[in-house]
Amino acid sequence: MKKPLIVRAEAEADLAEACQWYDQQVRGLGDQFLLCVDAVMASIERNPRLYTVVHKGVIRRALTRRFPYGVFFVEGEQVISVIAVLHVKRSPRLLIDRV
Repeated sequence: MKKPLIVRAEAEADLAEACQWYDQQVRGLGDQFLLCVDAVMASIERNPRLYTVVHKGVIRRALTRRFPYGVFFVEGEQVISVIAVLHVKRSPRLLIDRV
């Protein structure tokens, strides 16, 4: 059974920040970033267990193809929760408070 994917407010804020940064670099690049993230989220929704557990035995990470970002998520019994969308060089300590 396919579980619905929800994006938490913190992850939405991560996306908005990254999109704004990319748009400041090159107009329209933020939209391309969002398309890459949407593709990864669709893949997560189809098969969440495809992605490696990277923290606390429950947080998984899916990497985007074109941009150096990871989508961090937790698979619950009923839903898949996206808890963060972070640049791969950011500290994983940011995830601790989001679980």
